[in-house]
Amino acid sequence: MPFHPFSSAHFITLAIGFSLIAALIIFAKRSDRNQRVTTAILAFCNLISYPFALYAWRDYPHSLDNLLPFHLCDLAAVVAGFALMTRKPILLTLTYFWGLAATTQALVTPALSIGPPDLPFIHFFFQHFVIVAAALYIPLVLKWQPMQPWWKSPLIVLAISVGYQAIALIINYFLKTNFAFASRVPDNPSLIDHLGPWPIYVFAMQGLALIFFLILALPWRRSSAA
Repeated sequence: MPFHPFSSAHFITLAIGFSLIAALIIFAKRSDRNQRVTTAILAFCNLISYPFALYAWRDYPHSLDNLLPFHLCDLAAVVAGFALMTRKPILLTLTYFWGLAATTQALVTPALSIGPPDLPFIHFFFQHFVIVAAALYIPLVLKWQPMQPWWKSPLIVLAISVGYQAIALIINYFLKTNFAFASRVPDNPSLIDHLGPWPIYVFAMQGLALIFFLILALPWRRSSAA
């Protein structure tokens, strides 16, 4: 059955996903042992997202967009998995900002046409929810904080995001794909629809990303000032 954004199936899926994230974080905060277990499980879930994608799309019409792991959320899942395992500062930083500024947008306005209970639908929400879970888990459970001053991390993440988008444009040109939605807007309604025509919306996306990144860093502004 086809997927329709803002349908009852969409809202029920969001409610279930965010409830599971909340339960995971509460469980992890109860003890060090719980934290070790949940960290390992969350890292594993992020790292299997791409193999799961290959399995989920095996019996469905697909394109290189579905098969190559170069959408931002594909990269974010890999980054999140290694961030949880290694605790590398730059990986933790990318997970937090990409997960909450970008992946949550994908949950609200999914670029998806296949509905439940088919595997592409399950994979899409599984992947995006485990990324968001990692993005929330890092500050709430692992007590990660962005670099100081508070605006430094958003600028670093923006620079990496611009580099990613530039590479995506090149790949899209040669492979006729649409990674990062840098070559055309998604088929389903999204925030990008309101940012103007191509290529204006490409630049507007980065401006909007910087705003989101700065907002996400605001909780640490007081500690920076102190």
